[in-house]
Amino acid sequence: MSEQSKDKHQQRQQKLKDQVDARIAAAQQEKGIFQVITGNGKGKSTSGFGVVARCVGHGKKAAVCQYIKGTWECGERNLLQSAGVEFVVMGTGFTWNTQDKESDTAAAQAAWQESKRLLSDASLDVVLLDELTYMVTYGYIDVDEVLEAISNRPPMQSVIITGRAAHRKLIELADTVSEVRNVKHAFDAGVKALQGFDY
Repeated sequence: MSEQSKDKHQQRQQKLKDQVDARIAAAQQEKGIFQVITGNGKGKSTSGFGVVARCVGHGKKAAVCQYIKGTWECGERNLLQSAGVEFVVMGTGFTWNTQDKESDTAAAQAAWQESKRLLSDASLDVVLLDELTYMVTYGYIDVDEVLEAISNRPPMQSVIITGRAAHRKLIELADTVSEVRNVKHAFDAGVKALQGFDY
């Protein structure tokens, strides 16, 4: 690389660094973050669990409520519970398994009561409400009640909600929204879910 090319590269990188440094200097507000991870692609729950692992790795405290996952073994739960993460599991599995709206609603409401307890616990740094979006979509949990609980949580508590088709009110309230897009999925090609990778 010529000296002129090196100089141009260094100037571009310095300009980029100056822009990033200015944005970091301007971001002075400290508060818990409300993040929604939605979309049709694979990886929403995985992303949420990554934040929980990061939290615990820093010696902080996290809790998880799983709304759709059933009672089967969950690798994330196996690992994180042993690290002190509290788990609440709705435990009925996918609603198309039970096909009973009344029992599904009761199970969702019971899990939601536990979620509200987590959302009022100032000792928790991160709360993951995994697959909550479905409970709102199906009408098992009222979206305004969710918004109220999140808005009134302890100021430094961060909350992550995952699941497809997040309600627009959740998206509007969120500080950060990530949409996971499905480009290609092994299951569509007939590949069976793999333990340790898919669950």
